[in-house]
Amino acid sequence: SGLTPCKESKQFAKREKQSIKKLESSLKIYAADSAPALAINATIEKTKRRFDNYAKQGLLCGADGLPHLIVSGDQRHWGEFITPGILFLYIAGWIGWVGRSYLIAIRDEKKPTQKEIIIDVPLASRLVFRGFSWPIAAYRELLNGELVAKDV
Repeated sequence: SGLTPCKESKQFAKREKQSIKKLESSLKIYAADSAPALAINATIEKTKRRFDNYAKQGLLCGADGLPHLIVSGDQRHWGEFITPGILFLYIAGWIGWVGRSYLIAIRDEKKPTQKEIIIDVPLASRLVFRGFSWPIAAYRELLNGELVAKDV
């Protein structure tokens, strides 16, 4: 597939050197103990750690020197896609569940559209914390028949 381990990729090493060199060149403008210089030094260390972690993780780099995700089903690369994918789905579901719960909670108000414009923060805060268990609540509502609206 044209991918090589990042720790063996010449382009990857070149990117690391370029990134660090660019930061070091901007470092020359500031005094050694100034706040910007300290921030740039911290960024240089973070950059070195990031490239080192990519190399240690066994990520594969392309001809451009950038790490690529492998989503072919190879078990060695599951952590590159499945974990972030599941986390994304959980967070997106949580946001949707809290929004749905808020709309259900305010629908019996005198002016529900007003509460859509000016959010009832105490109510929304309670629902945000309840939303963490959204997969269980959704499954429970599915079994009870409350998850989807009845056909009219």
